[in-house]
Amino acid sequence: MTRPARTTGLRFAGRATAALAGASLVILTAQTALRAETTTALPAPLADAWSALDTAWDAAPLAFTTATFVKGKVEGFGRYTPREDARFAPGEPMVVYAEPVGFGYDRVEDGYKVDLVADFEILNASGQVLASQTGFADLGMTARSRVHEFHTTLSFAFEGLRAGEYTLAVALHDRAGDKSATLSLPFSVTQSTAD
Repeated sequence: MTRPARTTGLRFAGRATAALAGASLVILTAQTALRAETTTALPAPLADAWSALDTAWDAAPLAFTTATFVKGKVEGFGRYTPREDARFAPGEPMVVYAEPVGFGYDRVEDGYKVDLVADFEILNASGQVLASQTGFADLGMTARSRVHEFHTTLSFAFEGLRAGEYTLAVALHDRAGDKSATLSLPFSVTQSTAD
């Protein structure tokens, strides 16, 4: 669900996507007429490490391993090209790639659901909020296992920002784990060549 943006003299258009990278191994048994998923036992050291990861994950706050402006298309988890700088021409789209960690999971019939919602603010150099939107994007997915390799791509297009220094603040709220975290990315808008 998207809510209207609050702006002061700015026009905004945006979109968001979330995706999972990786694959799971499914072993099908030929002993039944129905196709069924089965699992095999992990080696003890790996099973212990996986269990420790889940315990630490559940106890951790929501955070980000990566949050950056990118150029070009994001191909998947960890498959992006970071921008050399955070300088944008007036009206140039801004694409943010982020990898949240520590999010919770809702147990659903088909497995586990990741359920995040994003808000954003644009702040000027003195900290004044120039534009904001609560509930800008719903991000999530359902998988048969608890996923750890989850990323989001957020696209923003602002018109009306004058040349200067700004900060894009994106807050993610985890509805499954009742956690929140904010990433802040400083950026600048360059002088228009027409000026």
